[in-house]
Amino acid sequence: MKLSPFAKSLIQSVVLLLIVAALALTSVAVHAATPAELLSNYSAQAGSPAVPARGQQLFITRHGREWSCASCHGAVPTQAGKHASTGKPINAMAPAFNPERFTDAAKSEKWFRRNCNDVVGRECTAAEKADVLSWLLTLKP
Repeated sequence: MKLSPFAKSLIQSVVLLLIVAALALTSVAVHAATPAELLSNYSAQAGSPAVPARGQQLFITRHGREWSCASCHGAVPTQAGKHASTGKPINAMAPAFNPERFTDAAKSEKWFRRNCNDVVGRECTAAEKADVLSWLLTLKP
């Protein structure tokens, strides 16, 4: 099948665009991060600065569902919690109390997606993630 020069150019442009998009997504997804870097990325995606008070409110509120984030992590997640259903231990959420928290972008995304679906009934927005993370970063020993 012979393609016209326009069709070839269009296909090349689409392929190039897909490669650039894939590289951009990959660099965000596999990037080892600090909590501050993740917060910066979420805030940039949201297009506005994070508000810790909103994050705390989101964390402790049930949103019309059976659980809140606090159901498993505690209202002030500076200590270990346990899963409300399974009883499985959960390490402290606040990065100052658990230095491994929010240091892997892919893992953070996985848990935000899973837990937001349980608590809010949908994936959290970038602004909501930024708000929660900004609140967690205010919790200090």
